[in-house]
Amino acid sequence: MLTIEFTDAGIVHLEGRFDASQEQKALEAFARIDTSVQVDCRGLEYISSVGIGALLFTQKRLNDMGHRLKLLHLNPHIMEIFRLAGFDAIFEIE
Repeated sequence: MLTIEFTDAGIVHLEGRFDASQEQKALEAFARIDTSVQVDCRGLEYISSVGIGALLFTQKRLNDMGHRLKLLHLNPHIMEIFRLAGFDAIFEIE
């Protein structure tokens, strides 16, 4: 189960497991983002290739509009996945 929470400060909090079963929910939520955003992943336990794809799609859409998506607080396991796949060179990660 994935929980997506938007704050007034332009931060999106992700919590739980971001896999194929949560793709539609995430894409619908991310479609509402129309400005630069920070995605706080401190509560994210797992992300599949589908979840990464949804983040990539959102980042590309925002970049095309002159905005950016920054990932915050990736746990070490997820950060390692991003490094091994080369996504640390695509995403801004803090």
